[in-house]
Formats: sequence, C-alpha cells, structure tokens
Amino acid sequence: MNARPDKLREKRLIVLLILLLVVLCAANLWFGSVQIPASAVWDILCGRECEKEVWRFIVLESRLPQMIAALLSGAALAVAGLLLQTAFNNPLAGPSILGIDTGASLGVALVMLFCGGSLGLTGSTTLTGFTAIIAGAFAGSIVVLGTILFFSTLVKNNIMLLIVGIMVGYITSSVISLLNYFATAEGVHSYTIWGMGNFSGVTGEQLPYFALSVSVGLAIAILLIKPLNALLLGDRYAANLGVNIKLTRNLLLIVTGLLTASTTAFCGPISFIGLAVPHIARLLLGTSNHNTLLPVTLLCGAVTTLLCNLICILPGESGILPINAITPVLGAPVIIYVIINQRKIQYFN
Repeated sequence: MNARPDKLREKRLIVLLILLLVVLCAANLWFGSVQIPASAVWDILCGRECEKEVWRFIVLESRLPQMIAALLSGAALAVAGLLLQTAFNNPLAGPSILGIDTGASLGVALVMLFCGGSLGLTGSTTLTGFTAIIAGAFAGSIVVLGTILFFSTLVKNNIMLLIVGIMVGYITSSVISLLNYFATAEGVHSYTIWGMGNFSGVTGEQLPYFALSVSVGLAIAILLIKPLNALLLGDRYAANLGVNIKLTRNLLLIVTGLLTASTTAFCGPISFIGLAVPHIARLLLGTSNHNTLLPVTLLCGAVTTLLCNLICILPGESGILPINAITPVLGAPVIIYVIINQRKIQYFN
C-alpha cells in the first residue's frame, strides 16, 4: 500500500468533485430536447409556480429521475469495479468480467425474445413492460451470481475464479445469440435498444427501489474498507491480520452482484464505467488506500455518468444518444493509458 497523500490535496479533490457533481446535476436538469429557462427549473424544484405546466412535468417526471439514475448508476458501477479489482488483484477486472451483467442481459432476452415481453409469476399475476424487464434482469443476475458463489467454494484461486466468471459470461452470451437468431425482428430491435443503455427508462415510482438497492450495496462496500486495505498486502498477510478471506471474497461478490444487477436491471448494461473509473480515482489520488479511494471512486463514477448522460442529451430535438455510444470513448483511453504506463504509475508500485 502506498503512503497516504497529503490530506489537504484529498480534501481539495473531494470538494472539486462535489462541485462538479452539483454543476453536472444542474446541467442535466437544464438541457434537453425542450428549452426550459434555468430560472423556471429552479422554481419547479422549489415548488413554485412556473410559466408552463408541461415544464414541471418534464423536469420532475423525466429529467430529475434520469439525472438521479445516472448518478446512482455511476457510483454503483465504479465501486463494483473497485471491489473486483482489489479482490482479484487485477487492474482489468470490472463488473462485466464475472458475467453478472451478461446474466441480467440473458434474463431480459428471455423476457423480450422468448416470453413476448411479459412474465407470468402465478396463474393470476403477470408482469409486463418495464416491470417484466427489471424482474428478468434481476433473476438472470441472481442465477449467475449464485453460480459464481458456488464455484467460489470449489475454486480457491482468485485467477481461476475470474476465468470461471468469464466462461459463464461466454455461455450466457451464447444463449442470448440463439434467442436473437430465432426471435422476431421487432423483438431483436427492442432488445438491441435496451442493450445500448439508457437512464431515461427509470420512472419516479421505480426510483426509490433503485436507490434503495444501490444504497444498501454502497453501505456494505464502505463497511468492507478495512478488509479491502488488508487484501492489498496479499491473502496470507490479510489472514494474519484476522481477515476471513473466504467470507470477505463472498461478500465482495455479493455486493458487486447487487450493485451490477440493480444498475443493469433498471438502466441496461453500461460499459467501461466500472472498469475505467477506479483507475481515474487512483490516478487523481496516487494511492490505493480505500479509506480515501472508495469515496473518491464513488464521486468520480457519479460525475462521469452525469457527464456522459449530458453528452447523450445534447443533440436536443434530434434525439438522445445511447449511453454505450459515449462511455467507451471516455473509458477506453484511460485503460490504454494504464496498460502502457503500469511501471510508471505510483499505485501499481
């Protein structure tokens, strides 16, 4: 573990990230396909009367849930990526590496392409539309997570478990390809659109459930900061410090699964946030100490997704760009830089 950087620098960085977060939240509420004055947006948020009632509906029912969904998704995926990179001691580990988001995609594919967009629970209960998609995504994620947890009892080596996760991801991707092949053109189109990622699908009614699941996952992640720091020193040293390696690893997998499944279920598979943002946080701090790294990663994830969402809505009347058309453009250069400069980067040494 590297020496702790100057506390003043840490505080300045956190304050800067919070200011950026506030500015980007305001920008996400202000910009869109409909031009709404900033003063009107402020009046709506304060509960005052505005010039047009339709503006109130757009801000409160569309832009506000979309902004909060982007913020929560970024924080969740970034923290999930950090947990996996520490648990597997692999800078290229991310939420997608264990196949959890692919499991969610398989659940959605079954709902959209095999079940016709509805999901029958009992004889009298049937889920349809976005509710069925969320249920399918959670079910798929849980099945894959359960599979990974089962193999974690058989495989003691972290690298081997990582490879098992990749293989599970390949299997689920193969099933998705078969479902796409036999599906109708309309079903394939709907599934493809969902797979591009979208924060605008979360409604005000669904937002509390999304916020609750992400908050629980982030709270548990914060409680794991001490074992995470111990794992940086190696499994044997961490065990000597009293860390239960098996329990910690399973908790990390469960937390990662919860955060990834929640985000994928509500917003679709979002690429590169979980892989790149932890490295951005490390580069800004110059340390792998999770006492500082985890909250900075959380803030960086929220800032990055809000920036990506803002770029997506900038075309205005021309429509909203898919989020996965933007995240690789920002994330891939970070990963390339990290790979090329591993020996020069302080936190790798």
